[in-house]
Amino acid sequence: MTPQQAQPQPHTVRLTVAQALVRFLARQYTERDGHRQRLIAATWGIFGHGNVAGIGQALLESGRGEMPFLQGRNEQAMVHAAVGYARQSGRLSAHAVTTSIGPGATNLVTGAALATINRIPVLLLPGDAFATRPADPVLQQLEVPHAGDVSVNDTLRPVSRHFDRITRPEALIPAALQAVRVLTDPVSTGAVTLALPQDVQAEAYDWPEEFLAERVWGVRRPRPDRTELAAAARAVRGSARPLIIAGGGIRHSAAGAALAEFAEATGIPVASTQAGKGALPWDHPADVGGIGHTGTATADALAREADLVIAAGTRLTDFTTASATLFQHPGVRFLGLNLDPYDAHKLAARPLVCDARAGLEELGAEVAGYRVDPPYEAAYKEGKRAWERLVDGAYAAPDEDSVPTQAQVLGLLDGLVDGDDILINAAGSLPGDLHKLWRARSADQYHVEYGYSCMGYEIPAAIGTALAAPGRPVWALVGDGTYLMNPTEIVTAVQEGIPVRLVILDNHGYASIGGLSEAVGAEGFGTAYRFRAEDGSYGGAPLPLDLAANAASLGMAVIRPRTIGDLRKALAQARDADRPTCVYVQTRTPDTVSGPPPAQAWWDVPVAETATRASAALAREEYDRQAAQRRRHL
Repeated sequence: MTPQQAQPQPHTVRLTVAQALVRFLARQYTERDGHRQRLIAATWGIFGHGNVAGIGQALLESGRGEMPFLQGRNEQAMVHAAVGYARQSGRLSAHAVTTSIGPGATNLVTGAALATINRIPVLLLPGDAFATRPADPVLQQLEVPHAGDVSVNDTLRPVSRHFDRITRPEALIPAALQAVRVLTDPVSTGAVTLALPQDVQAEAYDWPEEFLAERVWGVRRPRPDRTELAAAARAVRGSARPLIIAGGGIRHSAAGAALAEFAEATGIPVASTQAGKGALPWDHPADVGGIGHTGTATADALAREADLVIAAGTRLTDFTTASATLFQHPGVRFLGLNLDPYDAHKLAARPLVCDARAGLEELGAEVAGYRVDPPYEAAYKEGKRAWERLVDGAYAAPDEDSVPTQAQVLGLLDGLVDGDDILINAAGSLPGDLHKLWRARSADQYHVEYGYSCMGYEIPAAIGTALAAPGRPVWALVGDGTYLMNPTEIVTAVQEGIPVRLVILDNHGYASIGGLSEAVGAEGFGTAYRFRAEDGSYGGAPLPLDLAANAASLGMAVIRPRTIGDLRKALAQARDADRPTCVYVQTRTPDTVSGPPPAQAWWDVPVAETATRASAALAREEYDRQAAQRRRHL
């Protein structure tokens, strides 16, 4: 007997690739701050020939006890639901999504981009063409004459944080471990794609029991480097008008309490991005609301005069920086407190690369005793009070018999909810109104997906969020344009008995982009939902769409309020409902009194440099005036 033969052989279990993958995923856990939870809590799926006999059979065999299954109606929507779940779960628990090959797989691309841009973990398991090529081509196979190993799943490469194709059973072992490593990495997480050829899914292999054993993945909280921390503390101590920008990293790190303590000790005001709104509750003395193009006058005025901007957990996108026109102090400097070195160095910032909570705690200790001057603190608090008076005006309803504006709908909802309620939105004019006006009462109440601002996100994301927060009222706020993009997961909410609250605001078209079109000289072209007029434009009567009837046909309870008084009762009824419920509101165009305040900062949308129409020529003049304020921060 040779020494190799004398070695004990590992115990193995004979399973298909799909069965092994499902069993492996069911035994992966995350742990942070002593709290352990399952990583992949469920799998969404739509089955076709590319996954029905592989992953489909494996899920059937595993049963709900090992891997719960959720039936979807649209592949993109399944990813949105998974993102909603993972975001509400603090990125510590996620969902998998399985599809067939071909169009089922390519429908994942938009959802994958959304997950990766927002850095939310989701595991994608699309079927793929045969690895063994028994026939060539097979149904839904993409033929690329210069590359025989390319399939439609390669469209997922640029929008995935990690991509692999499992062409042999044994390749699953390192691939699955790498996939989970990325899903649990607080810096590199996003969409992870494991493309699964349909023949390999069904192939059997002897799997080591160690591969299928329970495994716990610790989620790191890196502490700041001492040299970077000292430089950051000097920057804070040397500032007279500092401003904190709280981004989504504050939420992902559960750093709200640390942020509040830091702001209270130093008196530094806190503005928020779309992803960071709610990091401080709206009534916290240091909270000055949203920042940037959709921000408050208070926050944007502070940003223009700030000599130090502490960018905490934010990517500093163009909406936040007003397309690089917002920070106008001649000597402004930036401190990038971020877990990702890529983001920490933006705008030539002094980097403080660390977990947001750990960084705020240690920076607070380093600057103990520092506090902004009382006049600065008094001024921003008065600015906050002035802005809240504007919010009150936008929310105010003239009488109970009026048709509500969009802002008044938000005002009625604001008067109804408490910290348990969660509001979900992603696109249209609502993100701007919400960022300016909404009074977030809890750290996770404000759920606006603005990294990708994807129309059609809201309804499926509400389902995923409700799964992660059972018993809490979850509201999906959508315009009519967004609703028509992707209402199909209403069926899933009905099937699963998930009482999401859907509020449809119908203004007969793409009102947000219509307003932008007017502002840039395109005159609202192609943005209204209307019949064609005699001149061929879409300027005729509104289309006879009945979105409420559509929602009812998919199984929702529907309420049709017409006035502010009706709407007040309808929202209360929906909040108390125990089944999926839709409130359908036809809004009126706001006027200068009842509308939300206009944008307080610029956003760069290039305007035609030469045009024959007067509207475009005038818009270009305004564009050139605003663009002249752009700065390169070096």
